[in-house]
Amino acid sequence: MGKSIPAGGPERVVALADGVFAIAITLLVLDLSVPRGLDSAQYQEALYELLPDFGAYALSVAVLGGFWRDHRRIFGPVRQVDSRLVSLSLLGLGIAALLPFPTRLLADYGGEPASAAIYGAAVAALGATHLAMSVLVARRPGLRDGAPTDVGSGRDLLDPVVTVVVFLVTVPLAALGGSQAMLWWLVLIPARLWTARTARRVR
Repeated sequence: MGKSIPAGGPERVVALADGVFAIAITLLVLDLSVPRGLDSAQYQEALYELLPDFGAYALSVAVLGGFWRDHRRIFGPVRQVDSRLVSLSLLGLGIAALLPFPTRLLADYGGEPASAAIYGAAVAALGATHLAMSVLVARRPGLRDGAPTDVGSGRDLLDPVVTVVVFLVTVPLAALGGSQAMLWWLVLIPARLWTARTARRVR
């Protein structure tokens, strides 16, 4: 395994991440619109037809917002990045920037198995890059100038691991139908409550 070369402080990577997540969330809004010149009945119908769009938008805002917060948490103790950490971060940001596409698929073709599978795979892949970054920061104290950190600890990884597993299960589960796969995502609610309670107990 080749030696990883130091690449300066984390400021530029964090700033790039802030911009990518902000743009990705902004792109989600661009598809929310109502045509002009509608009469009252058409206007009501157009609003009703936007409900799937708002649902997909809310889901992806929550997902992207959570991963943005997670990215900043991972880089909190970092004082020196290297090529591996930069590469993992760029990979994750590339997936985050792609998320408006599967979001559009959910809004337009939510009942199709492929839509839920693609969305689940994208979120699971994004979560996997964040897990890899956490482990890297934990195992390379040089990135933190030797400072101790909870990043990469068992309780720190619990929540992202649950997120990855829940969305990854969507991919094969989507074969039973897109709606059934999306219902599986509701498992995240009690799972997140359990991981938060577990983390507090460990502390």
